[in-house]
Amino acid sequence: MRTSTVFDCTMLTLPINHRDNGNLTAINNREEVPFDIQRIYYLYDVPGGLSRGGHAHLELQQLVVALSGSFDIIMDDGKVKRTFTLSRPYMGLYVPAGLWRELDNFSSGSICMVLASQPYSEADYFREYNEFLAWKSEK
Repeated sequence: MRTSTVFDCTMLTLPINHRDNGNLTAINNREEVPFDIQRIYYLYDVPGGLSRGGHAHLELQQLVVALSGSFDIIMDDGKVKRTFTLSRPYMGLYVPAGLWRELDNFSSGSICMVLASQPYSEADYFREYNEFLAWKSEK
């Protein structure tokens, strides 16, 4: 959405089902996330010093979780940037549509899981920052 800002991003604490033999976290549509999950993907083996992301979505919402290790997400609404560090598998960052994102500072062995509100669609992407800025400034 054009009106989304970095302040619409929210850190969500996911439920922990603690047992002596290990913890379990379950994520349900419209309970722990404010959308129906249509796609799940994860990033891993990101070489040191490299980043991922570098795009925005027109309509897609996401919940981003560090399943292992840590990484930073830099959110950008065209006016303000905000950095979130994810490092716990029971913490997720809710990312609404209409924000530019970059992921970097991946620790060794980190795994980034993304729960998405829609199946993949190239038409939903802004891959050029200047196009994103122009879209955000439209009334």
